[in-house]
Amino acid sequence: MYQKVIMMGRLAADPELRQTPSGVSVATFTIAVDRQYADKDGKRQADFFDVIAWRELGEFVSKYFHKGKPCLVDGRIETRTYTDKNGIKRKLYEVIAQSVRFCGDGSKTDKGLPEAPPAPKQTEQADFTEMPPEGDLPF
Repeated sequence: MYQKVIMMGRLAADPELRQTPSGVSVATFTIAVDRQYADKDGKRQADFFDVIAWRELGEFVSKYFHKGKPCLVDGRIETRTYTDKNGIKRKLYEVIAQSVRFCGDGSKTDKGLPEAPPAPKQTEQADFTEMPPEGDLPF
């Protein structure tokens, strides 16, 4: 099975970076994603999603992103269950980030930030077969 989620929003708070007991970096943050429609007063509602970024990605997010910063998150959703302090079983949905990209609004605060790495270049030519002219088709 395949699962992918892509969302664009703004950080609701500064990311929190910590280390696991084995020394792996992990950043957690929440993004607010506006809904496509407005309520009767013309205000847009937002949904809030918890995001987890591991290793270098987590370090990158904690260094360059802050509250209110627009971003594009690409990842997958994981479900976690736990029992709260009252003994009630709870289910939590989190986005595990595979990439987090800048969605700058062109403000001065976006200057000097690193660009996303370029896509890898294709090293081999595609193996295409030249099609014969239409008059030479075998059917």
